[in-house]
Amino acid sequence: MNPKVDFFFNKDTKWQKAYQELRMIVLDCGLTEELKWGVPCYTYKHKNVVLIHGFKEYCALLFHKGALLNDADGILIQQTENVQSARQVRFTNLEEIEEMEATLKAYIYEAVEVEKAGLKVELKKTTEYSIPEEFQKTLDGNPDVKAAFEALTPGRQRGYLLHFSQPKQSKTRESRIEKCIPKIFEGKGFNEQ
Repeated sequence: MNPKVDFFFNKDTKWQKAYQELRMIVLDCGLTEELKWGVPCYTYKHKNVVLIHGFKEYCALLFHKGALLNDADGILIQQTENVQSARQVRFTNLEEIEEMEATLKAYIYEAVEVEKAGLKVELKKTTEYSIPEEFQKTLDGNPDVKAAFEALTPGRQRGYLLHFSQPKQSKTRESRIEKCIPKIFEGKGFNEQ
């Protein structure tokens, strides 16, 4: 147990007992406990394997390369359609976790084997994301915006493309694009300060 992470398990939340149970299960699998992104993250030879986190409706064990796991029990959930690698096992009560202990350990051991083998999730390339028509017009009509966008990291480009694609109405997409152009010129992602 890493004392830097204790605060997470000592917080008085509706998931406190569930978090503590998940901690014991993961630590039983021989992983190293670290604090990353403000939550407990468990690693094998400095590689992220699984983390514990919670939301309003559920707490979860998140497998960083869950897309590569066999998922024989069909318990892994893709958080959103844009999450490419990570998968969650969600819980709404402590009893679910206790009942699934053996299964969870099997998944954790499989995730460690994925790391030992050096497997990587084949991520979609930025060029595979569709560019909303409104943004394509902006790029075609303004070479400075196009150059600034192309200078962004692939992750920032993907972030903008997803952000611009979400609204159903063209007017909303255009508004998002206009608001983001200054950040694109600054070389920042849409949600960066």
